[in-house]
Amino acid sequence: MFTGIITDIGTISSSEQRGDLRLVIHCGYDMESVAIGASIACSGTCLTVVEKGPDWFATDLSAETIARTAPGLWMQGGKLNLERALKVGDELGGHIVTGHVDGIGTLVSATPEGDSIRLVISAPADLAPALAAKGSITVDGISLTVNGVEDQPDGSVHFGLNIIPHTAAATTLESLPEGRAFNLEIDVLARYLDRMQSLRHRAM
Repeated sequence: MFTGIITDIGTISSSEQRGDLRLVIHCGYDMESVAIGASIACSGTCLTVVEKGPDWFATDLSAETIARTAPGLWMQGGKLNLERALKVGDELGGHIVTGHVDGIGTLVSATPEGDSIRLVISAPADLAPALAAKGSITVDGISLTVNGVEDQPDGSVHFGLNIIPHTAAATTLESLPEGRAFNLEIDVLARYLDRMQSLRHRAM
């Protein structure tokens, strides 16, 4: 379990295809305090530490994980938003995040708004029922509040976010090239409500 509050930015120093994809990620964490087998959220994806050194850890990504996450994310030199797993007693500063990616979003626009940046991201149709203004969304592992939602003719949805300077500086949202892809995780409550609704319609 995570909170969506990013505590470090890691850099992929090695990306090697074996049976699975083995990543070596350099970070600022004290790895002495991180156990082998521990979970670290990497841009919203819960991954397992399989090897470690003083300032790095290695993790393996299956073909399923790669297929369900943002294309191009796991390349050598790439930057990742990192968060260690929530411990009992930790402050819950964001919202409950599982580290399971629900879909891929695409940047529609990034517009300066005061000192902040207004993002509009396109999400696939199957996530549309779970997105609502003032609700929570995890974007590349970052807990954010949805400012507005606009349903699109093709069933997809555009949702707006306000990125304050601190969030931009403390995450990978400083870099916003056109068409950038994001890992999206809907709020866990919305996930269960969506499941209940689908079962209710099926029973009718």
